[in-house]
Amino acid sequence: MTDTKRYEEADVKLSDRLSALAECVPEGARFADIGTDHALLPVHLARSGKVPFAVAGDVHKGPVEAARRQVAAAGLTGKVSVRHGDGLTVLEPGEVDAVCIAGMGGSLMVRLLEAAGARLDAVHTLILSPHVAEDQVRHWLIERSYVLDRERLVEEDGETYTILRAVRAGKEEADRRNAELYDSGLLAPCVPAIARPLLELMGPLLLRGADGAFGRKWEAEIAKREHILGQLRRSTAEEAARKASEWEETIRTLKEVLACWRAERRSSN
Repeated sequence: MTDTKRYEEADVKLSDRLSALAECVPEGARFADIGTDHALLPVHLARSGKVPFAVAGDVHKGPVEAARRQVAAAGLTGKVSVRHGDGLTVLEPGEVDAVCIAGMGGSLMVRLLEAAGARLDAVHTLILSPHVAEDQVRHWLIERSYVLDRERLVEEDGETYTILRAVRAGKEEADRRNAELYDSGLLAPCVPAIARPLLELMGPLLLRGADGAFGRKWEAEIAKREHILGQLRRSTAEEAARKASEWEETIRTLKEVLACWRAERRSSN
């Protein structure tokens, strides 16, 4: 069943993924949903009273029209502003303090955030759900003085969605908190020293948790990488051999980290 049908039939009954995103929105936030599709998330938040005002933005005209119908049907035209535009260009500087971007790759997400400029100056909370290249998003957050305070995996319809929430801090405080967050020595006694890029890939808060979805996600990711490694090994190109060596090392480390994470999870149960 699509998210739209769920709304029409059950009065803003959100999917598990959208519900998880909604839970991340601070009470009373001035909220923007970028790439809103049918505006289910801002409609739900405004209708429940969790946010007093929301912007629903999308770059595609079809979803924008669908979002306008959804907002009008919910009687929320005065509380949810539907806008057509690319990324955060639909916002005015200082207009919102919480932004959600979901349903796109991490590299595109970073591009939209980087292009936002002054539109991000008043944004305290970012709620992000990249479907690939999560490491690029986490790295951007570190570089821009945001600190992760929540990471969650949601399994739905055969897919696993990563949801990140990050809050802005002053540079000195953000540097200190991120240094602690990404200190592999603080993760768990059994987890080996992990280089920062791998921590950005796997997620420092997810590694600290005991969610079985994390193990299933990384089993699948390792299998994908082993498939690619097999293709590299069959190539006779010198560059392929170099890449194969790099992939072998990464896969070995991922397996070691996953084994340690599982051992730590068992010992804590």
